[in-house]
Amino acid sequence: MANRVKRLIQKLVLGASVICIMGFYCLTRTTLLATQSVSLSPCMPNVQVRNNSHRTLKDATCTPKVNLMFMKTHKTASSTLMNILLRFGEKHQLKFALPDGRNDFFYPSSFFRTQVKSYQPGLCYNVICNHMRFNAPEVEKLLPPDTVFFTILRDPADLFESSFHYYKGYMPQTWMIPGENQMEEFLKHPNRYFNPTGFNSFYLKNLQFFDFGFENNLEKDDPRVKEGIEYIEKQFQLVLLSDHFEESLILLKDALCWTMDDLVFFKLNARNATSVSRMSPELRTRAREWNGADWRLYQHFNATFWARVKAYGRSRMEEQVKELRRRNAEMEAICIDGGRAVGASDIMDRDMKPWQPIGKASILGYNLRNNIEQQYEELCRKMLTPEIQYLTNLGVNLWVTRLWGWFKDNFVRFGFS
Repeated sequence: MANRVKRLIQKLVLGASVICIMGFYCLTRTTLLATQSVSLSPCMPNVQVRNNSHRTLKDATCTPKVNLMFMKTHKTASSTLMNILLRFGEKHQLKFALPDGRNDFFYPSSFFRTQVKSYQPGLCYNVICNHMRFNAPEVEKLLPPDTVFFTILRDPADLFESSFHYYKGYMPQTWMIPGENQMEEFLKHPNRYFNPTGFNSFYLKNLQFFDFGFENNLEKDDPRVKEGIEYIEKQFQLVLLSDHFEESLILLKDALCWTMDDLVFFKLNARNATSVSRMSPELRTRAREWNGADWRLYQHFNATFWARVKAYGRSRMEEQVKELRRRNAEMEAICIDGGRAVGASDIMDRDMKPWQPIGKASILGYNLRNNIEQQYEELCRKMLTPEIQYLTNLGVNLWVTRLWGWFKDNFVRFGFS
């Protein structure tokens, strides 16, 4: 009995500590200023890239787009896409608008331009691609008028499964859900467990809608959902789907006038298959109904996505996807030791270890091959480098993120594993 009381007290103390640290993490915003009073010079295009390598005759006259706003949504393969953008930006010496102190722009707070590292009025950037809660007027003031805005979505059923498991340790309202399958129990009785005002509750309902700056507790028939979808369609020239990632990259390549060399990728921030919960058709339906706004959002842009694929040409798309897979397989053989992703405990180089959620280390990473040919060495390392380390290499001081990571890895994980 005494041991049970002692363990309960330990969990309560640990829970209070987690909430305090996470509260500090979310509320740290030392550079958040009253931006309305900041003057800003017009931001104009300032870089031109001409790269005709591996370009078809049809594309030979187009110029690669370099002014890019990628709205990085959560749990949508966005880390893999971000790595592609970071490599492209470095290769062409583009100017990134990077966060300061953390690896996001003070999410879940709304984005303001003063959150950008070393921001000064009048500065103009080429690329923004870190997590944020979208705020179009503030974003637009940092970028040239010809900037291409694009983003990526995911089927809400799969996203909910991923988000629930990845962020469970960050959502106190899920800690007391009974049973072995807490996600299934939640989806069967969501109103029993969901508190819309609870800490980090946005991870549990319409997360994608929330990322775009909208209220996440709207029901699917609320007129504001339709208005939000129309707003997103107006703001973003291209909406990709993580469920069809390779096809998405080919559409992106076409829209940005890039080459296949710019698209090669390794899947980053992916979970171990054993940590992924299988969802029955019934449970998938429940997840979509619970995330009704996200489901309407996804259905709308799923339709526009396949309309783009049809316009691009399905046979042409198949050929391009096949070529991308061939190039990726080529790079895997060159770069990856063992040819596959491995668990965190099997990663030899600390700089290659990805960030892990609270609880079990479920995120996979890679080991870099030894004796890589010199011409591929730098590219291989960058393709395999996780987001936190890549941002550090770009000069971002992630002191808040690292403080939370130290606390999480040394104390919190014992209470949630």
